Amino acid sequence: MNELTHFDGAGQAHMVDVGAKTETERIARAGGRISMRAETLALIRTGDARKGDVLGIARVAAIQAAKRTGELIPLCHPIPLTRVAVEFRLDEAASAVECEVVAQTVGRTGVEMEAMTATAVALLTIYDMCKAVDRGMTVEQVRLLEKKGGKSGHWRAE
Repeated sequence: MNELTHFDGAGQAHMVDVGAKTETERIARAGGRISMRAETLALIRTGDARKGDVLGIARVAAIQAAKRTGELIPLCHPIPLTRVAVEFRLDEAASAVECEVVAQTVGRTGVEMEAMTATAVALLTIYDMCKAVDRGMTVEQVRLLEKKGGKSGHWRAE
């Protein structure tokens, strides 16, 4: 394993210097899910939730979160995103909504944190929009699925 890059030689936290890195296309894909009661999933599917289009609002929240990741994660670089795509899939058998986010940039540092932050915020937005009918929802498995670009190249979760 490599050493942790967010600490200097004295063990103090610092923002990694990416100034000497080459700009390359960087892509990250993250995913997660929110489990709920079947009745709650039915409200999302039919669009009958009191607050409106749950997945539409969650999609916008995810995009906003990706754009603001550098403000939320203390040592994360603010980066110019070239694309954020958010997809949802209803898993009727598991009574869950799965979310997948792809974040992309051309830059000196990766977009893994943007993709994972967007995923988490999308799922939390679904919770917020549906909590009046189901406070027992569970946000699960927010994780990096794949990354491409940069010095470390291509990585995919097993």
